Amino acid sequence: MDNHIQKPWAVTQSEVLTETNTSEAGLSDDAVRIRQKDGLNELAAKPPKTTLQMIKEQIIDPMIMILIGAAFFSALFHEYTEAIIIAMIVVINTIIGIVQEKKAQSSLAALRDMSAPMAHVIRAGKEQLIPAKELVVGDIVNLHDGDMVPADMRLLESANLKIQEASLTGESVPVEKDADTVLAKDCSLGDRINMAFSSSIVTYGRGLGVVTTTGMNTEMGAIAGMLEDQTEIETPLKRKLTSVGKVLTIIGIFVCILVFIIGAMYQKPLLPQFLIAISLAISIIPEGLPATATIVMALGVKRMVKKNALIKKLPAVETLGNATVICSDKTGTLTLNKMTVTKTAAGDFNEIDVKDIKSNKVYQALAYAGALCNDASLKDNEAIGDPTEVALIPFVKKLGFNQTELKKAHPRLFEQPFDSDRKRMTTLHEINGQYVSFTKGAVDEMLPLCNHIMTDNGVRPITTNDKKRILNLMQNMSNEALRVLGFATRVVDNLPSEGTDLENNLTFIGISGMIDPPREEVAESVKTCRQAGIRTIMITGDHKITALAIAKKLNIYQNGDLAISGIELDQMSDDELDQAVKKTTVFARVSPTDKLRIIQSLKRNGEVTAMTGDGVNDSPALKAADIGIAMGVTGTDVAKDVADMVLLDDSFTTIAYAIKEGRRVYRNIQKVIQFLLVGNIAEITTLFVATLFNWDAPLLAVHILWVNLATATLPALALGVDPASKNIMKHKPVKQGTLFEKDLVWRVITQGIFVALMTLIAYFIGASIDNPITGQTMAFSVLALSQMLRAFNQHSNTDPIWKRATGMNMWLVISFIVSAFFMGLILFVPTLRKVFYITNLSAGQWLVVIALSLLSIVQVEIFKGFKKLRTNSNKNQLIEE
Repeated sequence: MDNHIQKPWAVTQSEVLTETNTSEAGLSDDAVRIRQKDGLNELAAKPPKTTLQMIKEQIIDPMIMILIGAAFFSALFHEYTEAIIIAMIVVINTIIGIVQEKKAQSSLAALRDMSAPMAHVIRAGKEQLIPAKELVVGDIVNLHDGDMVPADMRLLESANLKIQEASLTGESVPVEKDADTVLAKDCSLGDRINMAFSSSIVTYGRGLGVVTTTGMNTEMGAIAGMLEDQTEIETPLKRKLTSVGKVLTIIGIFVCILVFIIGAMYQKPLLPQFLIAISLAISIIPEGLPATATIVMALGVKRMVKKNALIKKLPAVETLGNATVICSDKTGTLTLNKMTVTKTAAGDFNEIDVKDIKSNKVYQALAYAGALCNDASLKDNEAIGDPTEVALIPFVKKLGFNQTELKKAHPRLFEQPFDSDRKRMTTLHEINGQYVSFTKGAVDEMLPLCNHIMTDNGVRPITTNDKKRILNLMQNMSNEALRVLGFATRVVDNLPSEGTDLENNLTFIGISGMIDPPREEVAESVKTCRQAGIRTIMITGDHKITALAIAKKLNIYQNGDLAISGIELDQMSDDELDQAVKKTTVFARVSPTDKLRIIQSLKRNGEVTAMTGDGVNDSPALKAADIGIAMGVTGTDVAKDVADMVLLDDSFTTIAYAIKEGRRVYRNIQKVIQFLLVGNIAEITTLFVATLFNWDAPLLAVHILWVNLATATLPALALGVDPASKNIMKHKPVKQGTLFEKDLVWRVITQGIFVALMTLIAYFIGASIDNPITGQTMAFSVLALSQMLRAFNQHSNTDPIWKRATGMNMWLVISFIVSAFFMGLILFVPTLRKVFYITNLSAGQWLVVIALSLLSIVQVEIFKGFKKLRTNSNKNQLIEE
């Protein structure tokens, strides 16, 4: 037995019963047992990774392998302090990685939990309640108000059936279902009104359906499959740090071999020469970089959570800062996910904004109609009911009335319930001693039933021109993507009996237009993102007209942009999509598969993609994006678990702040890399030149270790919390690639060589005037002090050291004081001087050390000045460096 039916929405009820080999009386017990061999109606999952597998994956990371090698050789040559610190860095990074992965594994578990636990099934002509996982293709299932749909079904019957499919399709309003409709084979997911999908919720009416797909073959199962198939995305920062590690490894190996060969040429003992070569290799690896980058990102996360942006994975901070495109779901992200009456027309029938309403007798009648002809209600100040009816409650309040009080004062005496064929409902109430009915529904269906109209001058017969004007108003509102409702009333003499039709001889009151409105603050955030070179794309399951209306209000869609529907997307090849996606700002009526395909296309175009969403339907795209952003308030557990970042306030504005913070983190990590590598280049160059010319070593291994630990670590951390530039959101994102941008490489090399030159000069002055130990002490002091001082001019690569547009970074001052204290201990405490093989310096020698150290700052400032002169004609190149 095939465990799923192809395109059941494109066949009639009788045909789908034939294809599933069943009947409305349901399957027999024998048929069920045979079909259950195909598997249970539940979502499958790969076995979760074991802790050992996670540890293995963490350890084989290239940067971690380099650090492990550095720790091994450090221990081998008795540099135990360095070995222990590097080992601690490896352990901490591994633990963080494992914790993050274990959290990610919960996404599919949350998705499985959304499956309906029980189902009302008809088998052998009898209805019974069974666990939903026991359903098979061909089962007949009853659906009632409040039920969670247990599997994908082709509807056989529908009575005023509405199903909320927001978590699957992204459409905010429940979908009216029609079992009798036969649809086209290429009908998009959101338009399949004769289907009920697994894990969606019945909000109104009842239905009967035949199960067409179960388990992993359902639309929800397809999402689970996409989540399983998605490999973990390597973040841009991880790629860049890995690139740094590879470059440094190649350089380290090359220097090792070169130094060893040079030493052999000078006929130096091989073992000592080998030790020097290994020491050089270890010194070139900035072992503090991964830990410092982690701390910088962690501090960024702490700042961001105060602004309602919760980062689940540290590298996501930097990734968001480099985002070039934000793909945003509409419902609940760009909009409030709350239907709201925004336009109305009554009395003189001029369309006005609700905020400009001035209540009169006509609007009072409209308020009574909206409050009483309404199945929604307030419970504990929370509106319950169909979103369209819920929207009328604050509208009535705006008109000066309280729905709860009106319902209590004028209870419902008779009703004609909403019917999808009539597209309206009517209720009867006693008001001022009269029986008054109110009707609400589709305007075009109600107008033929009206023979009077309520105006500012009283009630009068309705004319053809009146009807034409009202229909034009309705069309104008519809063109603005508003859902339009009409209201009418009638006074009857007697309380009607069962079956009486009150929907004739009506007096038309007015119309209201409602929409899920855009968040007020989003337009400004979209503008900020555009200034930052970041494109915003709306990807939604809603209709194209609705999506375009919202996108235009938020300035997401502008002249020259493209808007593509799901059907159009399905007809495109990957190459065609790759071209179209460059100009498209609205994708409407798309399926979960479409969203994933769009993200993949953007990434093929070299974009760093951020994807926002709240529903289960967004989960595969959230996982595939460079950074997935889930809504914290309205988001499903699945979306939150898959995402890298959660917006605690569901505000798009928070994304703009997070991007700014991400850029700050990225720039600060670059500052840290520049700062650390200059020191490492200086050490390498100093020792390499000494080896090349067969000089005595100007620095010992213990000196290099102390400089790396005591005078580099704290300033590096302080640079990691440097304030953001005032222009940080006015330049384009940094494209993917290496952290070694052209200018950064130039700065690292020139500054590193200059510090090495100052270190060598200090050594020769000390050695020639006094002895080699004095020379080593002076060289060690210049290297350390240069490192500490240079931290102050790393704040900007363009502005001079004395210019602080964003204020002084006090942590740099503190780090300098603490580093100076530690240096003072070993330079001035006799016992520690012996440990570090250094000697006491005279006042004159200290003047030389300070002068040579200060020259390293002067060199950097001179280069800044030259660069500013050279690029003065192109100011954009100087933005946020």
